[in-house]
Amino acid sequence: MARTQLDLFRFVPFRLNRLAAEVSAALSVEYRERYGLDIPEWRVLATLGFRERACTAQYISHCTRTHKSTISRAVTALMQRKIIERVANEDDRREFALQLTPKGRQLYEELIPRLLRKEQEILSCLSAGERKELAAALGKIEQSLGLAQTIGEAAKAGGY
Repeated sequence: MARTQLDLFRFVPFRLNRLAAEVSAALSVEYRERYGLDIPEWRVLATLGFRERACTAQYISHCTRTHKSTISRAVTALMQRKIIERVANEDDRREFALQLTPKGRQLYEELIPRLLRKEQEILSCLSAGERKELAAALGKIEQSLGLAQTIGEAAKAGGY
């Protein structure tokens, strides 16, 4: 019986994971060196900055697909630096939600243009048409996995 071979360099899950790790590392240079943030801290900051309302650490863990203990450590570090703060959860007074402080909002607003430029650098190897095709292909995969693709869909699904 012939043995089935797996070529990792053609296996899409492996390729996506490797690509995500490299892109994440490239972006992290922008916020690690200048602002002293690690990847989980950036994920917390980005999630809170992206949203209009406060949210729980559990929510951040869910939408970033990051383990809750990793998010908890990031939250603690960001609170110590006064980048985020706890507020009473509007939906459940027994629970606390998180939001950016004015210092955190300023940091977020400073970082966004830098990260958008870095994204453009990373994608510069693709033509405009290839970028559209990549976005469409990623959208199809996200849809097939039931992932929200817009902030409206995410809000309805409770995922972001």
